[in-house]
Amino acid sequence: MDASRFIAGRLRFGGRIAMVSIAVSFLIMIVSVSVSSGFRNEIRDGISDLTGDVQLMPVDMNYISEASPISVSPSYLPEIEKIPEVKSITPAVYRAGIVKKGESIHGVLFKGTPGAVSEADSVKLGVSIPVRLSEMLDLQVGDRLLTYFVGEKIKVRNFNIVSVYEGVMDGTDNIVVLADMADLQRLDGWSSDEASVLELTLAPGAKTDAGMRAVTDEVGHIATALAGEDDDILIATSVISRYPQIFDWLNLIDFNVLFILVLMTIVAGFNMISGLLIMLFRNISTIGTLKSLGMTDKSIAKVFLRVASVIVFKGMLAGNAVALLLCGIQKWTHVLKLNPENYFVPYVPVSVNLPAVLAADLLSWLVIMLLLLIPCLFISKVDPAQTVRTQ
Repeated sequence: MDASRFIAGRLRFGGRIAMVSIAVSFLIMIVSVSVSSGFRNEIRDGISDLTGDVQLMPVDMNYISEASPISVSPSYLPEIEKIPEVKSITPAVYRAGIVKKGESIHGVLFKGTPGAVSEADSVKLGVSIPVRLSEMLDLQVGDRLLTYFVGEKIKVRNFNIVSVYEGVMDGTDNIVVLADMADLQRLDGWSSDEASVLELTLAPGAKTDAGMRAVTDEVGHIATALAGEDDDILIATSVISRYPQIFDWLNLIDFNVLFILVLMTIVAGFNMISGLLIMLFRNISTIGTLKSLGMTDKSIAKVFLRVASVIVFKGMLAGNAVALLLCGIQKWTHVLKLNPENYFVPYVPVSVNLPAVLAADLLSWLVIMLLLLIPCLFISKVDPAQTVRTQ
């Protein structure tokens, strides 16, 4: 039988304050990691749904006029479809317009894709507008959206609002109105095989910063190297380069979360150091007795480290349980709201990434246990003759 394990099982040390401190630290860490992952996933997926992860566009991309259409099926498209990370390729038509209601006007960007508005088949010129535009111009489902398009000559369309959607772009200066691609093609005088851009949606595993940059470079190389004489000159851009301010903000959140993880680990570690020192002082006579019986300092340290590790483990489990409960409540109820103009989303998003949670737990536990080696140095200073005589 392992003597250190046997003795550790007989020692009694409540350590409730230390355990609560550990639980609170792990609670904050898990919630921070989950909120950070939630923001990244929610915003990245929202932008991806609206603009695609990678866009193939002409060099002289022009949102205002009806110029510069590209073919929806360039000769090298099959090569791009072979890229494992590319999930789908969708043509899209973009056109800037000015919407008016009463005396209020506002510039918007229309985006048309096949089936973008589900009700478009039954409603002529149906569009879906963002919540921000609905609130600005007091527009509701069923209202008309009077729009002016500027080009060689001004064109006017009276769209029908069939739905209102919430999007992450509400927090930027861009207001995107979703329309059926065929309506915008007719507006520009384009054929059904012409569009403004080709939007590539990537597989979930490729939606990291490095993954999107790698796919963008590969798509750009294919579009340049394999383009035929009849193909348009296209360039590939990633969503990161189109909205750098959003992704810089996400990176800042990740940095803050890293700081919180380090800080909470240090706080938990020093709380456990104080708890272990108290336990050592309370059991100083026991330490002296064990030394007098021939037990080494290393073996005695193992006794108290085992007790401390149990406290850390219990606190970690309690913190994880409460954190997961709070994250679940927020995920399903959205009780904590945000201003989308400042945070791009209307509520605090959470995404429990179990591998990240387990990694944070394991790393923090290891750091705390390493910090607990410091107070164990006290054991070597204990004189068994004095402690046993005092006892």
